[in-house]
Amino acid sequence: MKTSTTYSPEVRERAVCMVREHQDEHDSQWAAISSIAAKIGCTAETLRRWVRQAEKDRGERAGLTTDERERIKALEREVRELRQVNEILRKASAYFAQAELDRRFKP
Repeated sequence: MKTSTTYSPEVRERAVCMVREHQDEHDSQWAAISSIAAKIGCTAETLRRWVRQAEKDRGERAGLTTDERERIKALEREVRELRQVNEILRKASAYFAQAELDRRFKP
């Protein structure tokens, strides 16, 4: 079974800063990421994703910023909740409409 470790925002931010600071000391950004990931105890791919997201947040790379991603997630949650409410209201309306019809036609 796969277990995932959650890193605090401070650890993520510090790791990304370390990559930026020590990138010139390595042959490539990936080499810096691999080196630093081993030191902080995460995988290189995890750190690479953090670096890419930080670049998007700073406007250095195309893509959704963290704030935009959170806003989209909140809007999707709201849409899902509204659809559930609408479905409940539709069923309740049909139920009460049928009950009203049954009441009118009974002798």
